[in-house]
Amino acid sequence: MTLQEKIEQLFTKSEFDAPDREVFNDFKTELRTGRVRAAERDENGTWQTNAWVKQGILLGFKMGEMVTMSFSGETFQFFDKNTYPLRPMNLDDKIRVVPGGTTIRDGSFVGENVVLMPPSYVNVGAYIDEGTLIDSHALVGSCAQIGKRVHISAAAQIGGVLEPINANPIVIEDDCLIGGNTGVYEGVIVREKCVLASGVILTRSTPVFDLVKGVIYKSGSDKPLEIPAGAVVVQGSRAVTSEQGKSWGLSIYAPIIVKYRDEKTDASTKLEDYLR
Repeated sequence: MTLQEKIEQLFTKSEFDAPDREVFNDFKTELRTGRVRAAERDENGTWQTNAWVKQGILLGFKMGEMVTMSFSGETFQFFDKNTYPLRPMNLDDKIRVVPGGTTIRDGSFVGENVVLMPPSYVNVGAYIDEGTLIDSHALVGSCAQIGKRVHISAAAQIGGVLEPINANPIVIEDDCLIGGNTGVYEGVIVREKCVLASGVILTRSTPVFDLVKGVIYKSGSDKPLEIPAGAVVVQGSRAVTSEQGKSWGLSIYAPIIVKYRDEKTDASTKLEDYLR
């Protein structure tokens, strides 16, 4: 029986024994090493959600028991499911975790030469590929897929997704720059080499206006919102066209693609290798 079949079978149970917990621990190890992922890109560039992986993650909450996660006598007390302690790491992992309060939950993959500035948070099921920088106060939510050499700037929020089971995780592909205070939620896919300027918010229901190509990008009933490769997205607004909106002079938020990456953009967003 494959690991997937075991997880799908366990997901239907309400009581668990020691062998069941072994299966879950094996599953968590596969997540941690990156051999199993919540979503994967196929040869056509389409991202497919692995619903059974999300079932396995939820299974951990189902079978877990509440325990004290802090040491005796600590001022700050932490209580969580015993199935999700902190991710085990050592120097050989080649991950820089700068002192100051960063937390990486077990069941997440963090590649070599990733830098995590304090305090940042990486939730279960997340996948962070090599050379990426997660800056201070940034969140990488559950099951989010982050590519190589990505810069997640300070206070950026990459949303998580566990429920519903078939919902798409957030995807940030290779060589993207995600600006400070940016938010990416609800299964949005940001293709490679994109730049999201500070404060840009993207959700499934957010239309994105491409001034360069003259098109509007939207999600569909069976497809997420996708930001095309190399797009530079900034905050914008559009007028409210109703009579009341016009009389009040109202406008609503609208992210705008103002250009596509060029040599000038590449120079201003270049990651410094010596930081890694």
